[in-house]
Amino acid sequence: MRIGLRIFLGFFLIVGLAAWLTLRVFVQEVKPGVRQAMEDTLIDTAHALAALAVDDMREGRIADGAFARQLTGLRDAPLDAELWGLRKREIGYRVYVTDTDGIVRFDSAGTAVGQDYSRWNDVYLTLRGKYGARSTRSDPDDDGSTVMYVAAPIRDGERLLGVLTVAKPNAVMAPVIARSQHRILLHGLLLMGVAAAIGLACTLWLANGLRRLRRYARAVAAGERAAMPLSGAGELAELGRAMETMRLRLEDKQYVEHYIHTLTHEMKSPLAAIRGAAELLREDMPAADRARFVGNIDNQARRLAEMVAKLLALAEVEQRQQLEAPRPVALAPLLAELAAELEPRARQRGVVLSPHVEADAGSAEVLGDPFLLRQALANLVENAVDFAPAGSTVALGLRRERGGHGDHGGHGQHGDVLAVTVADNGPGIPDYALPRVFERFYSLPRPGGRDKGTGLGLCFAREVALLHRGELTLGNRPEGGAQARLRLPAMPR
Repeated sequence: MRIGLRIFLGFFLIVGLAAWLTLRVFVQEVKPGVRQAMEDTLIDTAHALAALAVDDMREGRIADGAFARQLTGLRDAPLDAELWGLRKREIGYRVYVTDTDGIVRFDSAGTAVGQDYSRWNDVYLTLRGKYGARSTRSDPDDDGSTVMYVAAPIRDGERLLGVLTVAKPNAVMAPVIARSQHRILLHGLLLMGVAAAIGLACTLWLANGLRRLRRYARAVAAGERAAMPLSGAGELAELGRAMETMRLRLEDKQYVEHYIHTLTHEMKSPLAAIRGAAELLREDMPAADRARFVGNIDNQARRLAEMVAKLLALAEVEQRQQLEAPRPVALAPLLAELAAELEPRARQRGVVLSPHVEADAGSAEVLGDPFLLRQALANLVENAVDFAPAGSTVALGLRRERGGHGDHGGHGQHGDVLAVTVADNGPGIPDYALPRVFERFYSLPRPGGRDKGTGLGLCFAREVALLHRGELTLGNRPEGGAQARLRLPAMPR
């Protein structure tokens, strides 16, 4: 299970459980709360009516006196009230009065006059000086037919004259209770929905940050150029910066160790040649041999200087994660300038440089570093000139390709691509060397017994391509010779 789903489920479980328990308590407390409020109102009403019934009770005309007439007429009085959105059309009270023996002397409903209510709790307890109340079903088989009865004593001074009971069906308050429960549930569900949305947003934010850090870590592990994707002062950004710092320190250490090892290995041959020639020069020898050994020392010294210069340039490019100040670069004039600059070297080899720019690529530009692009293309052309046989042509091409390509980092480029090709008619690349042509210090012997190169030019060119989110490939042509192909994303027209 993904960590984002785990976080969301955990968050929702906690919030949902808390909300469910809270809603359950609220819903369960609505009915008792409403009934307690109704009972409190009935207590006040019973005592108020008991005080009004004293005169008629004392004079023995409770059944037909003014008190009875007023209450009986109250049932037919017009009523139109709105209670929290609920319409009230009639009075829901029932009032009955019993004497000190518990016999009903007045009943506003007119159904219980003369009956013995002395055993009902409301009358029984009140006659004994206690709080009298009961809740009884009007239909024994219907739990929703309960009626609440609250009694109050009718006193003339200290003398007890009887008991007045006010009754009200609990069903009258059922719509109020149901409406309150419905609103609580509705707002509770809304609260849970908002909590779920907040939890989802927080989870997506956290999961997205972790996913970006994971992609960054994988890219770094694969040796790709990758910029730390998070910024700000949050914990994830701080974690990302810590990872980047650790990566840079580890890379610096490994980089130095690797380059010291490879540099010392590659410097052994020219240093050995220089030392051997220097020892021989101490002896007497013909002028021609002396000149040959001096030339050998000069060539090996130049080779060392070239190796160090290219190695420094390669190290600088490899340490970059991105271009610092890229700007539009037109490749067509850059290729023409390069061909003119390298033409003397090509003529020395007996090779002709033939640049060709297709019409739709003449004004096309890429976003990059002109110096690095020039150096990369120069390495490709120099490499082709070194392997091209005398009397042949090195073809330099520039064309615009439609559609996208995938760069080394796996980021799809969906715009047009500018492709630079450098093709020679030399012996081509042996099959065993194809997988290794971009390795540092790996170089093939030049035709004619000339010294091998430094093995850094192609590696440098590939690093420049990757830095520009492009790609560099090198392979053999079907008609013979090798072809380097540098593809860079073109700027929109």
